[in-house]
Amino acid sequence: MRMYKIFDMHTHNYPAAIVEKAVKNLEKFYSFVAEGDGTAEQMRADGHAEGLAGFLVLGVATNPRQVRHVNEFCASVISDAKKEGFKAYGFMGLHQDCADMQEQIEYGLSLGLSGIKIHPDIQGVNIDDRRLYPAYEIMQEKDLPICFHMGDRRPEYNFSATERLVHIHKDFPHLRTIAAHLGGYTVYDEGAQLLSRCENVWVDTSSALWMISPEHAGRLISEFGHDRVFFGTDYPVKRLSTELEYFMKIKLSETQREDILYNNAAEFLGIE
Repeated sequence: MRMYKIFDMHTHNYPAAIVEKAVKNLEKFYSFVAEGDGTAEQMRADGHAEGLAGFLVLGVATNPRQVRHVNEFCASVISDAKKEGFKAYGFMGLHQDCADMQEQIEYGLSLGLSGIKIHPDIQGVNIDDRRLYPAYEIMQEKDLPICFHMGDRRPEYNFSATERLVHIHKDFPHLRTIAAHLGGYTVYDEGAQLLSRCENVWVDTSSALWMISPEHAGRLISEFGHDRVFFGTDYPVKRLSTELEYFMKIKLSETQREDILYNNAAEFLGIE
């Protein structure tokens, strides 16, 4: 395989004290078996083995009390990775019930985090819930991005239905967002149909390529436009070597492949 510069735009790590429990809960919630053990150490080892240039770590907070601790851990993962030569970035977790939302955002930014991750299913909140609007306003003003977990066919997890992101972009047209999982986990076509028409919406390939055919993935990438697509593993759901194997089966030009694997992320995050 030709050597490509690679940036992983969708990863998660967990502290040692809870990592085993966190991965088991993830597996139970989505009814799959995770390939990774959820540790930053394994993720970095995989990165070295595959020549990874860098990665984005996404924090998720399930209650307001966790926010500061989640973000401090995320910052520590980034710091350790940079010492090993990775270009490492992080998005802070933020909860809808934070009474001090602006303060939490400013603290996350002071730690070196550069965006927000909202996981509506795990947080139990619609992404267009008005409690989150102050955060969206702050991030739009700062021209900083938000990554949303998107999509789920189960009716009890309608929190991230595609039309909800459409609502957000009507209210915050300049807010830069990443709609994870090719625009909608298990609802890929529905996600692409609506979100491909929205400006300032990018998508990543995480938790998608192992669920659909390479031909289907290629059609979705074409619908969004390859310049709006990032490569992502959703580690620990999948490990880097596995996800690269899936990705390389998609019929793309060399320019498209290089852009999705690295260039789009570099431009989006301002990687030097």
